[in-house]
Amino acid sequence: SMVASRKQTAQTAPSAIRCRAGRYRNMGKDHSRIMRILVIDAQGGGLGKQLISRIKKEIPEAFITAVGTNSAAAETMRKAGADETATGENSVIVASRRAEIIVGPIGIVIADSMIGEVTPAMAAAVAQSPAKRILIPFCNCDNYIAGVDEFQTGHLISCAIEKLKKEM
Repeated sequence: SMVASRKQTAQTAPSAIRCRAGRYRNMGKDHSRIMRILVIDAQGGGLGKQLISRIKKEIPEAFITAVGTNSAAAETMRKAGADETATGENSVIVASRRAEIIVGPIGIVIADSMIGEVTPAMAAAVAQSPAKRILIPFCNCDNYIAGVDEFQTGHLISCAIEKLKKEM
């Protein structure tokens, strides 16, 4: 029966945990647990897509929740391989409480940034979260970060992934 096969899978996979989608993910011998990473992005979700692709490639055991400030960003990150996705202000607030590490553009902690897609409640939730934050310093939406103009997106993402690996 279906119930029996689920129990058997759980019993034969002691080093696995069950994800919300019902899949079992192998934790491997070197990991006592899986790190919960939250990726937040806005607009088209392009940065989130790149981050998720790199995290999945370099840290395959990570569990990634992706939250888009809009449905286009969330869908782009879902296609990139996020384990779970959501959209909107309340999702950012709830996911920020659950995450151990939050990754995204620096605008996620600045109210009204990203052409107004980041609400004050979203920015406060990310900033006040007990999670560690790895922020990508983009200079846009009237916010200038001194000293980062010369870096390209690929380099900034590589730096974020290296920091994330150190936190794992």
